[in-house]
Amino acid sequence: MKISILDRVLLLITGLLAAYQVAVGIEGFSTLPVIAYTIAFGVLLVAGLLLIILGFEALDSPIVVAVSTIIPLSLSLGLVWQHLASIRIPYLIFASLGFLAILITRLIKFNNKLPVMVLALVHGVAGMIIFLLPILLSLQGTMQPAFSLVGVGGALIGIGGLLLSFLKAGRPVLSRQTILKILPELLLLMVICFVAGFKLG
Repeated sequence: MKISILDRVLLLITGLLAAYQVAVGIEGFSTLPVIAYTIAFGVLLVAGLLLIILGFEALDSPIVVAVSTIIPLSLSLGLVWQHLASIRIPYLIFASLGFLAILITRLIKFNNKLPVMVLALVHGVAGMIIFLLPILLSLQGTMQPAFSLVGVGGALIGIGGLLLSFLKAGRPVLSRQTILKILPELLLLMVICFVAGFKLG
């Protein structure tokens, strides 16, 4: 499926918003969250630019699964470090080992369901943190109500990440054409929620 001009425009806007978040949107955070958020939005920016330049064929690269994991892991690590001090180190270990496990199960051929199980576990945990934590903090009054938009962005990134990952793993939830059709809009809506949530929350 060829990438359309509209898709390229949507991806460009997504990239510009991600660049804004790296440059301006994470000011005032402590060191590790700044690093984590910079990695997450930096990878999102690079991914958007690669799709603009190379088209959807870039998704055929074996590195896609790993890249689609970096974003939620980095975002969730930043959120945990900021708001769940009691589990900072355990979650840092989980994020590191989870990413390593995904790399290993992509580089080595497994003739069982282990790669899919590892992928679902790591994506599932990171996605649930990004989705639930901002919403819970907003409901508790710890953060402004608008911070819940980060949770909405988390739901969208979870959907997008799993769709791409299972497609790459050869077990697509939707057809490739459907996934590629909604991907630019999904990425743009996701980054809008993140930027607005961090800015207003």
